Amino acid sequence: MSPRVAAQQEQKQEQKLEALADAALRFREWTPTVIAWGRHLGHVLGRGGRLLACGNGGSAAEAQHLTAELVGRFETDRRPLAAIPLHADTSAATAIGNDYGPVNVFARQVQAHGRSGDVLICLSTSGRSPNVIAAAHVARRIGVTAWAITGPGPNPLTAACDDAIMVDAGTTSTVQEIHLAAVHLLCGVVDETLGVRK
Repeated sequence: MSPRVAAQQEQKQEQKLEALADAALRFREWTPTVIAWGRHLGHVLGRGGRLLACGNGGSAAEAQHLTAELVGRFETDRRPLAAIPLHADTSAATAIGNDYGPVNVFARQVQAHGRSGDVLICLSTSGRSPNVIAAAHVARRIGVTAWAITGPGPNPLTAACDDAIMVDAGTTSTVQEIHLAAVHLLCGVVDETLGVRK
């Protein structure tokens, strides 16, 4: 590799990091929302309610990361909290997709697992995933609070949910990186709400 090509690659990677840093700084405007969500979710989980989470691809990984932090632990030991990543039950997801169509993969599980007062977190970088939007519609119909974490908005998912956080970033990868930060901030507020000591 020539020195010129190596320098170009280095500059490109530095630009990606700068874009991530800029997006993180812009994301600070959502801190009050993250705190409000974390407090609400902490009260829901503290009284025995549950969190459902859904997304596709990288957003599915973010959803499962969130639920793992709650069922396991975030930074400090505490009792396990009820949190279900809807894509992770592969038998249910594939059966529902086969029998009812892919748009219903999450919606039918929300109908099965959700109870009035529970919370559904919908992750989507585009905010346009039909199966995630369908899940939000079902959640609101049965009394489950639906929150969206998306990329730039407004978009159809933010309109379908009770509340939304929209990450202002130009690439899918940067949106997903900020989504992970949002997940960690949310878990921290949940633990604080539950009185978990570090």
